[in-house]
Amino acid sequence: MPLRRTKHRAQRTVDELTRFLRTETIGGAIMLGAAVIALIWINSPIGGSYTALRDTEIGPQSLHLNLSLGTWAADGLLAVFFFVAGLELKRELVVGELRSIKAAMLPVFAAIGGIVVPAGLAALVMFGAPGAGRAWAIPVATDIAFALAVLAIAACSLPRSVRLFLLSLAVVDDLGAIVLIAVLFTASLSLLALLAAAALLAVYAILQHRRVRSAWLYVPIAVGTWIAVHESGIHATVAGVALALLTRVRADEGEDEAPAARLEHRLQPVSAGFCVPVFAFFAAGVSISATALGGVFTDRVALGVVLGLVVGKFLGVLGGAVLAVRLRLATLNDELRWRDISAVAVLGGVGFTVSLLITELAFEDPMILERVKIAVLIASAGASLIGAALLRRRVSVRSAGP
Repeated sequence: MPLRRTKHRAQRTVDELTRFLRTETIGGAIMLGAAVIALIWINSPIGGSYTALRDTEIGPQSLHLNLSLGTWAADGLLAVFFFVAGLELKRELVVGELRSIKAAMLPVFAAIGGIVVPAGLAALVMFGAPGAGRAWAIPVATDIAFALAVLAIAACSLPRSVRLFLLSLAVVDDLGAIVLIAVLFTASLSLLALLAAAALLAVYAILQHRRVRSAWLYVPIAVGTWIAVHESGIHATVAGVALALLTRVRADEGEDEAPAARLEHRLQPVSAGFCVPVFAFFAAGVSISATALGGVFTDRVALGVVLGLVVGKFLGVLGGAVLAVRLRLATLNDELRWRDISAVAVLGGVGFTVSLLITELAFEDPMILERVKIAVLIASAGASLIGAALLRRRVSVRSAGP
């Protein structure tokens, strides 16, 4: 009996912890806390130990997977987050609020505007400056994990449609950024690895269609797909999105829940409690020196990045959404208001991870690299604070009633 009670208590503790981590506000707080710790650590007298930890390489060299811990977090753990986000997006596209083409087109057009306008504004500000030829792509991405965390902490009581708009916008946004990375920065694309990834995805889709449920089949296929995408030269997080979009979201007769709902239920706490915080911890480690900080405001490339993320994202996302509705290509959800979209558009300026990735690919000069990284950090922090304030305002207005 004592053993049985101990097991029961342990299971209850695990269940409570899992339920705790499914709360988006908690997950967002853990992630932001990890980012703050990393930022303080790398800029402390023992910052070298953070860098050593982040750059520690592990993994088999035979598969070209001897990667640093920072790369494993950005390419591997973040793929789990993209998978969970993709499952939610697929469910909404098939059986949820985005099943109507016009409803789905609203975040798509907003994302397109959120890519074109920031890139154009940044290119205009940077024109003629050293490195501008590639740096214009830095402000095109929205960091899904950070943006959703800010939304969860600042305005978890807003209608679900607001979160769904941001999620859909950010997924499309980041996929566009990944395409730009492939076009601008991929030195060689492995066709063989791409074919292997396509074959594995086809097998996954067939197994889903035939209602196969064995994890012993799906886990190796998912890992193999991730490795193939990684080897192809495309950002490995694409594997997570692709697998999610091929997962079945409609429950069969007699089935308690569809595979997508089951997987999301199981993986969401792992993503929120481990994958995303660890990723944030390694992504936020940006060294800030007084010289580089002062140079941000005199360097046209750095200024272009700040304006692209803070101003360009707002104008692009809001403008794309307005244009789609005016042209009657999209409709506005009954729960959404234009001021909600405006607040989310500001939050779209949280570029962070993918923006930092593009920065590292675009520059080799350490001084320029440091300045532009700080610019991304400043812009992302600014967009977070302004967006959070606007979202809190929307919560107050909605709570007050009509």
